[in-house]
Amino acid sequence: MTAIGTDIDARAFRDTLGHYASGITIITGTDEEGPIGFTCQSFYSVSMDPPLVSFSVMTTSTTYPRIRDTGRFAVNVLSHHQDSVSNQFARKGTDKWAGIRWQPTRAGNPVIDDTLMWLDCEIWAEHEAGDHQIVIGRVNEISPPEWHRHEPLLFFKGRYRHLRDADELAS
Repeated sequence: MTAIGTDIDARAFRDTLGHYASGITIITGTDEEGPIGFTCQSFYSVSMDPPLVSFSVMTTSTTYPRIRDTGRFAVNVLSHHQDSVSNQFARKGTDKWAGIRWQPTRAGNPVIDDTLMWLDCEIWAEHEAGDHQIVIGRVNEISPPEWHRHEPLLFFKGRYRHLRDADELAS
């Protein structure tokens, strides 16, 4: 067991955090070169008034600086059947948008078709946090209720997972 205040092995830390199930998002934007985006697992709500959300991105990201320069982004929360979309946007050096259907928000940010839900934001603040940047966005537009028809794609212990109702577990 690792005591508090001692050095923590990076792999052990990552494996431990893997026991926390999370949704998967694609953070998107658009600039003069076209649509941009990356897979992001660390997303959460921050405030209801004003409406704020946050995500974390590695400081070595080559995609996020392009989004930062525009001052705005969209959060696309992936549906249970979009694991291939998650994988596609997680790869470096490929055309992340190949075969991806999307439509722009009022601000022009890409909303990927068939996602669970989406939020369109402007950058509110950024904070350095070790090897990541914490980005806080003010929400300016949200997906309409009729958009919310799927279950979420989850990530747990290094694998994609799906929700199961508690009564299904009992049988």
